[in-house]
Amino acid sequence: MLKNIVGIVLIFSLFACKNDKSTTPDVSKIPIETRVIRFEKLFFESSPEKLPQLKERYPYFFPKQYSDSIWYTRMSDTLQLELYSEVQKVFPDFKEEVDQIESIFKYTKFYFPEFNVPTVVTLTSDVDYQMRTVYADSLLLIALDTYLGSDHRFYQGIQEYIRKSFIKEQLPVNVVEAIGKKLIPYQQERTLLDFMVFYGKQLYLKELLLPEGKPSQYLNYTPQELDWVMENESEIWRYFVERNLLFDTDSKLLNRFITPAPFSKFYLELDNESPGSVGQYVGWQIVRSYMKNNDVPLQVMLHQNSQIIFNKSHYKPKR
Repeated sequence: MLKNIVGIVLIFSLFACKNDKSTTPDVSKIPIETRVIRFEKLFFESSPEKLPQLKERYPYFFPKQYSDSIWYTRMSDTLQLELYSEVQKVFPDFKEEVDQIESIFKYTKFYFPEFNVPTVVTLTSDVDYQMRTVYADSLLLIALDTYLGSDHRFYQGIQEYIRKSFIKEQLPVNVVEAIGKKLIPYQQERTLLDFMVFYGKQLYLKELLLPEGKPSQYLNYTPQELDWVMENESEIWRYFVERNLLFDTDSKLLNRFITPAPFSKFYLELDNESPGSVGQYVGWQIVRSYMKNNDVPLQVMLHQNSQIIFNKSHYKPKR
């Protein structure tokens, strides 16, 4: 039975999960020049007469299979213009976000010297929250219309557990996620443990590249949801072990414990108390334990087999 632990154990756990700022490297002197293109501004403040110049300058945003009439219509569409207007209210100058992104680039350059700093391009995407940030070598695309605030009217009909992250504070976390997809090889194996460790690597990378972030942000949790999963870590682990789930390849386990969801599915009375993706959290703790107990370069860990990471992690959940 999952339990609630209070008092000093909770206090200790909260501090244990935070980053050790004393080990955060000084990246202030790493030279980074961040170029930003506010494409949504260029597009919606343009005109049909200026479309040829826009297409010539930014051809990758104008697929050849679409006729110019598509872009003319988009420029004058009232809903698109309203969406653009709302983006400008939330992101009038984008300066704070640029500073955050530049910091991420510096940390990435520190840990991965071969990292090529991309041009940041902001745009609107018809609230396509599956593609909020995309890192494609020389470009980092950010869909600003997915960060207008979790209660924004444009998000009506989207489930709460999804739209709770539609806040601008989550933007830097998504930037790290996009970069991480390029740095972490996709997990080929299919056991629950494989996916736990894969997402654990992503979360560990968020700690390093966004050291000023909060653990709840990394997981897309509320502070209360983070409290719950930290309090119940040992019982979650016991549940996985006693039911022999770690090396199970049942794809249903992903929806139960890995992918975003309103809650995790233990099939117990208290399911509704739990946040989704508890397997990601446990995978994160396994990776953290592995890095603490082994002298291994970051790049090696990111490419390491999940079972080796688990075996050498000496992971023991907090009680």
